[in-house]
Amino acid sequence: MGTDRQNGSLYTNINNQIATVEFGHPASNSFVSELLQRLTAEINQLSSNAEVSIIIVKSEGDTAFCAGASFDELVAISNLEEGRAFFSGFANVINAMRKCDKPIIGRVQGKAVGGGVGLASACDYVFASVNASIKLSEISIGIAPLVIAPAVERKIGRDGLAELALSPTEWKNAYWAKEKGLFSKVFDSIKDLDKELEDFSLRLASYNPEALTAMKKALWEGTEQWSTLLLERAEQSGKLALSKATKKALDKFKKQNTN
Repeated sequence: MGTDRQNGSLYTNINNQIATVEFGHPASNSFVSELLQRLTAEINQLSSNAEVSIIIVKSEGDTAFCAGASFDELVAISNLEEGRAFFSGFANVINAMRKCDKPIIGRVQGKAVGGGVGLASACDYVFASVNASIKLSEISIGIAPLVIAPAVERKIGRDGLAELALSPTEWKNAYWAKEKGLFSKVFDSIKDLDKELEDFSLRLASYNPEALTAMKKALWEGTEQWSTLLLERAEQSGKLALSKATKKALDKFKKQNTN
């Protein structure tokens, strides 16, 4: 049973040097701006927590992992400032995850769309279930996955990013994502996923935390410019969200999903 809070939920549990961060939202674990801000702050705080060696990021329930950013907030964008602020949400989360001193493990139990794919891409190691299909649907509603593109490309390459972004209505299955490098391991059941995730996390957390931090920094070498790049991409996305073509596409999509 997931949360019914319209601003979403975010809980952190620390045990055996493992911080498990669980987010949720009644709309398929999508992210409203407030929830993105809370997740950014939580990742930043855990980065400097000496009692934490690794972080697990997961969502509530056993169905969708994350439906991306809030559709209702996207539709409500009325000016460039609002658009920039909206798209900066995932930019800030991804930057927090890449700069975090602790390795981040993702638990992707179900479908991921748009920003949800970006969130998985910003993890250092990802456990997924066979039901964890992915899709970048942005172009179909008049925008583009500009903010998350660097994180996705870093994991699956430019060709993989193009295949996802330019086929916005097509789901790619979990094994496609594993073959491309987005998922590290894929399991037939969530039970098996969680068992292996627990064993892996306990083992990883037992290692020298200084070595883990050094490895984390090495994995993200060459991404220092993302601090400005992702925010520039957020502004570009905000402009796209205000275009007539996008407003028309969003209105059509909204009507299709309310009839």
